[in-house]
Amino acid sequence: MTTETGGHEVVGEHKDTQKDTHKDTGGTTAEEHGGKWWPLVAVCVAVFMLLLDITVVNVALPDIQRDLHASFDSLQWVIDAYALTLAAFQLITGVLGDRLGRRSVFTTGVVVFAVSSLGCGLAGTASWLDAFRAVQGIGGAIMFSNSLAILGSTYTGRDRGTAFGIWGATTGASVAIGPLVGGALTTGLGWRWIFFVNLPIAAAAVAIIVLRLPEIRPARARRLDIPGFVLFSAALILGIFGLIRGNDEGWGSAQILTVLGAAALALAVFAVVELRTDEPMLDLRFFRRASFVGAQAAAFGVSASMFGLFLYLTLYLQDVLGYSALGAGLRLLPISALAFVAAPIAGKFSDRVPFRIPLGAGLLIVAVGLVLMTRVNASSSWTVLLPGFLLAGVGIGMVNAPLGSLSTLVVPKDQPGVGAGINNTFRQVGIATAVAAYGSVFQSTITSELRTRLGDRMPISKLSEAVSSGALSTVVRQVPQQARGRVRSAAEAAFVAGLDRLFVIGAVVAGVGALLCVVLVSQRGDDRGD
Repeated sequence: MTTETGGHEVVGEHKDTQKDTHKDTGGTTAEEHGGKWWPLVAVCVAVFMLLLDITVVNVALPDIQRDLHASFDSLQWVIDAYALTLAAFQLITGVLGDRLGRRSVFTTGVVVFAVSSLGCGLAGTASWLDAFRAVQGIGGAIMFSNSLAILGSTYTGRDRGTAFGIWGATTGASVAIGPLVGGALTTGLGWRWIFFVNLPIAAAAVAIIVLRLPEIRPARARRLDIPGFVLFSAALILGIFGLIRGNDEGWGSAQILTVLGAAALALAVFAVVELRTDEPMLDLRFFRRASFVGAQAAAFGVSASMFGLFLYLTLYLQDVLGYSALGAGLRLLPISALAFVAAPIAGKFSDRVPFRIPLGAGLLIVAVGLVLMTRVNASSSWTVLLPGFLLAGVGIGMVNAPLGSLSTLVVPKDQPGVGAGINNTFRQVGIATAVAAYGSVFQSTITSELRTRLGDRMPISKLSEAVSSGALSTVVRQVPQQARGRVRSAAEAAFVAGLDRLFVIGAVVAGVGALLCVVLVSQRGDDRGD
């Protein structure tokens, strides 16, 4: 989540934009457009909408599955399609804003997001929903990559600090209430309304932007790195596709080996191209700096360890325990709410201690929270997860706030926006990779457990697909009456076994991230040497 940002994350963001110039037809400023705070309102409304869609979808997935008869792969793509395009387009759309004008590009992002949201809400098949989610991620990337640049270009001095603080509070609040909003809309109006609700919000944002926000162009714009963008996107998409399809096609199949090999090749060529480009999309020379690597490890680790698990937690709460979408959202709320509360506290604390302390401690707390979640079994109530939820929320908040500041310190002083963009990209890559990789482990574990418990008397592959995709109740009703109890018991035990394994893997990912932060991040994270 980003996406999982806290209120302190914006400190130092886009200092390079202080040299920007406002260029519109009338040469006006924000004040002359009717009030200095209108640009902030427009940006916060749009960013609230795009970040809400990262978490709001999770609790609607079981309803989406039932309505569209979606496979487990399709459910994974509902999350990953959005995360992939949000990651792949973030760096290049920031450059587009520099070249074409940030107001124009930002407005385009809002419109793309709104139109694709309408498409998501009207989708009649899972494939169409996944396609529109990918377009939605593009619109989100355009907005997110230009939002802080607009604020940095519009406000100075004390107003600048106020604007960034409100922006940070908005991002934190959107992530915190996402599960609750998604649950309420899905339960009250249906899952399609989690997308339809974006339309009036987007219309309000566009009206404010057109009427109140002057055009903004920096004095100097970087060149577009088209080859880098194409190769980076191809590597991400091919890699995630291979991970998602590996179980069904077979990990040793020619198709999967070819796809994963092509992903590795695209990534290798991307590295070569970026090293030879004067203005690369991702300057790989940054990776020579230990603190830069540590910052990206923290971003990837917090996203891959906890946020990648929301899909499976939601399926457990709704399909195994039987809660509604609203009920599931309420039970997930402790994670996001505590992350929101802990972030500003951690932000103030990180001003007094080395960055590696809150980052390492936060990831370690997430790891401990995930270990506590492994106590769940087939007969558990949701409260068994609550101690782990509380710790994970605190840990996420401890990571988010200092990580936002650190991401601007580990790059050259004139490129803090680039640092933040790279860090946000690693967050989204962490979510996309985790959802795909966890899905492979999850489905494989369920299949193995079902075969052990039921033998070969049942169509194990069909049952495994149903259990992992949230269609357990549907498939149990198709089983002969006398076998339903046994099949349901075996399916629930298999689901929990798969979930426990994911908790362990997530804890390891968070623990490794904590270790890397402690080892790599310098005293104040500033080892850029410029």
